[in-house]
Amino acid sequence: MTYDQILSDIHKKNFAPIYFLTGEEPYFIDMISDTIENEALDEADRAFNQIVLYGRDVDVETIANHARSFPMMGERMVVIIKEAQDVKDLEKFEAYLDTIPETTLLVFAYKYKKFDKRKTLAKKIDKKGIWFESKKLYDSNIPGWIQNYLKSEGYSITPKATQMLADFLGTDLHKIANELKKLTIALPKNKSIDDADVERNIGISKDYNVFELQNAIGSRDVLKANRIVNYFGDNGKDNPLLVTAITLYGYFTKILKLHFAADKILKLHFAADKSQGALASMLGVNPYFVKDYQLAARNYPPGACIRCISILREFDMKSKGYESGEVSEKDLYREMIFKLMHC
Repeated sequence: MTYDQILSDIHKKNFAPIYFLTGEEPYFIDMISDTIENEALDEADRAFNQIVLYGRDVDVETIANHARSFPMMGERMVVIIKEAQDVKDLEKFEAYLDTIPETTLLVFAYKYKKFDKRKTLAKKIDKKGIWFESKKLYDSNIPGWIQNYLKSEGYSITPKATQMLADFLGTDLHKIANELKKLTIALPKNKSIDDADVERNIGISKDYNVFELQNAIGSRDVLKANRIVNYFGDNGKDNPLLVTAITLYGYFTKILKLHFAADKILKLHFAADKSQGALASMLGVNPYFVKDYQLAARNYPPGACIRCISILREFDMKSKGYESGEVSEKDLYREMIFKLMHC
C-alpha cells in the first residue's frame, strides 16, 4: 500500500494487525506511526491500552510480552516500537508473531535504513499485515511534494516560490514540513503563496537566492550574479558555498541534458512551444521554467556546460578546504562566479 492509502485507511479506522514501516526517509514513517498513535484509540483508552516503546530500551521478548497483552475494557491494545532499528536481533521476533492476539495493533518504526525483506520476519509480516518501505525523494521530486502538501492544506503556491523553498530547504521532509506549517499558520486559507510570502515568513530573500543566481548565470547577467554572490559571501551561514556549488552542478547538468534531448531524443527546436511539457518532464522541472533553461542552453553550448561542471567540482573541493589556503568564502564565491560567467 502507498503512504496515502495507509493514512486514508487509518483515518477510516481500518487497521491492519501489524505495520512494519522501514526505509531511508523517516518523515513518512513518523507520520504513519504518529497518526496511529493519535487515532487508533480514544484519548481515554490510551492510558490503559497503548504502549510506546523505544528500540534502544527493549529486547524482542519484552516487545512480545507487551504485544501479547489483552486490552482493558477496550477494543484493542496498541503497541508502537519507535526507533525499531535499535532493537537487537529484531528478526527473532518472527518466533512470536503467531502468538500475538487479534486484539493487538503492533507498529514497528524502523528508520533510516531498510530491513532485509528476505528474512522470514519480513515475509510473515508482509502476509499478515502491512509492510511499507519509505523511500527518499529525489531533488527533482521536492517541488511537487511541496505543492501537494500545501494543496492538501488548502493553499496553492507559485512556481518561483516553490523552487525557492526547494533550493533553500533541501530534501529533509521534516524540515520542509515545519517551514510549510509556518506559512499555513501565517497566511489565510486559499491563498496563492508567492515569493514575497516566502521572504516574509521563512526568511529566504526573494532577490538573493540560488534560484535567482541560476537565472543570472543562465542569462549571463554578470552584474546580477556578482551582486548575489557578494550577498552570499556576507551571509555565509545561510548560503554555504558547498551547497551553492552542488545546486549549480545540478543546474548545468540539466542544461547539458537539454542539449542532448533536443538533438538526439526529442528532436524538437528549443523555441517550439509543443516541446515545453516533454522537456519539463525530462529535466524534472516545472514547465514554467523551461524557457529559462532554453535561454541558458543558448548561452552555454555543451562544451561550456562541461567546463562549468568541472569548475564547480573544483570549488566543491575548495569549499571543503582543499587547496583553498586562507582565501575567504566570499572571495571563493567571486572567483567561482567569474570563471562560470566567462566559461
